[in-house]
Amino acid sequence: MVVMHKFLGSTPELAELLKKALLHSETAAIVDLCSGSGGPMLEVYQLLKAESGVGPVRLTLTDLYPNMELAALVNGRSEPTLHYETRPIDAARVSPELRGVRTMVGSFHHMPPAVATSILRDAKENNQPICIYEISDNSFPIMLWWIALPLNFIMALFITPFARPLTFRQLFFTYILPVIPFFFAWDGAVSNARTYTLSDMDVLLEGLASDDYTWETGLIPGKAKKPYLLGLPKVR
Repeated sequence: MVVMHKFLGSTPELAELLKKALLHSETAAIVDLCSGSGGPMLEVYQLLKAESGVGPVRLTLTDLYPNMELAALVNGRSEPTLHYETRPIDAARVSPELRGVRTMVGSFHHMPPAVATSILRDAKENNQPICIYEISDNSFPIMLWWIALPLNFIMALFITPFARPLTFRQLFFTYILPVIPFFFAWDGAVSNARTYTLSDMDVLLEGLASDDYTWETGLIPGKAKKPYLLGLPKVR
């Protein structure tokens, strides 16, 4: 999925959303939820660090089931502003010491409505900004979702050479025994069908509006329409 995010240009789009969210944060920190293998957030972090006017930003990667291999690599870099939390972190009950802009990149659709609402409510009740970002807008007719399977399969064949590091095992299970394209195709099609639309987000946000915390939703145009949701506490 890291390669897919690169293909779709997620990094600069996320950076712009986060620059806005950081203006509403009490600290220049990002707490990435459901990080898994990192997605585009490591590149977003480097981009924000390099941009003038943003200032030093701290990134903490978290997950309910932390990727210990990536955690060892990230924490082994000994960067004081970059950390992968090895404790399990529940996105709906974030540890109180983890302060900053909460991000969920390509993971919010995995949450059933009750959990999704709890994630948003937890951010609001703790007065922390939150940024939800998805890479598909679920505009494809649900009865035709299966058409995405062959398209995603072909996409996996196309983007695999851009993966880094590229191993012989990846090549074998992509082009000789195409296990990776099959799972990529299935995951992509099902994820798109489960992605919350802007109307769905409005339903999730019912009862969460207040004068001191605002919500913003929208679609970012491009190679794919990408829905986003920002929760922004009032600047004090």
